[in-house]
This record gives sequence, structure tokens and C-alpha cells, in this order.
Amino acid sequence: MNNQIDNLPDNLQDFIMSCLWTFAKTMPEWPHEYIVRGKVDEDIFMQLVQFIRANGYEGLFYRKTITYYDHNGLVYWTMGAPLEDTTIVNRCKKTETYQYRLHNGTLPG
Repeated sequence: MNNQIDNLPDNLQDFIMSCLWTFAKTMPEWPHEYIVRGKVDEDIFMQLVQFIRANGYEGLFYRKTITYYDHNGLVYWTMGAPLEDTTIVNRCKKTETYQYRLHNGTLPG
């Protein structure tokens, strides 16, 4: 169960709203989009990564445990690499998460 409080700071809200998110076309069965560290402001990208990890909640993607953060109907996450190696922040609609789809019987075949 997700008991996270949505307290995303204004500067991070402004950042995620200003980014050009790329649809992950290589995984059509898992609709999501992402931003790449090298294509955005690195300082605020790292602030976002640290915020997700410090304020998010643990959930599964199949057998992998990931830290997720919910904001305005979207779920944000990284793949859990060490901070210095993290290059991607992902997001998807809540209805496209593993946990939601598992609960509702809509996992890809």
C-alpha cells in the first residue's frame, strides 16, 4: 500500500512540467516516458532523483524492487543504479504500473 504524501517541491514540479519527455517506444507493452540526465539540467535532475528515492515508496516490477513516487496521477522512478550512474527518470500513468496491472489482471501476455 502506498502511504506516500505528495510533497514535491515547486522547483521540481516546474522542472518535470518543463521537460520534454520521450515515449519509450521499445517497450510498447509498458507505456511510459523518460528524461535523460545529459539532455536536461543535471543539477535539478539529480535533485529529482534524490527526492524520489528519499520520499517515495518501494514497489515491485515483477521481481525487481523499485522506489516509486506519485505526483498528479503519474508515477516516477529510476532503475535504482547508484546516484552517479543514474541517467534516466521514468514516469507513467498510475494505471500502467506493474502493481495496478497485476491487481486488475491487465499484465501483458
